[in-house]
Amino acid sequence: MTTPKPQSRRRELLTFLVLAFGIWPLLAVAVVGGYGFIVWMFQIVFGPPGPPPAPH
Repeated sequence: MTTPKPQSRRRELLTFLVLAFGIWPLLAVAVVGGYGFIVWMFQIVFGPPGPPPAPH
């Protein structure tokens, strides 16, 4: 078994940091924001959840 080269190890660490603190948090915010937007649009079209209005 050989040890990884320092350049390879540095590149792997940099890739991990970019993924862990850059791409994944942005992706998580985008997914949650997209879901919220879909729910918001659904409620604009079909009304908020709950029982139907009482008859007069």
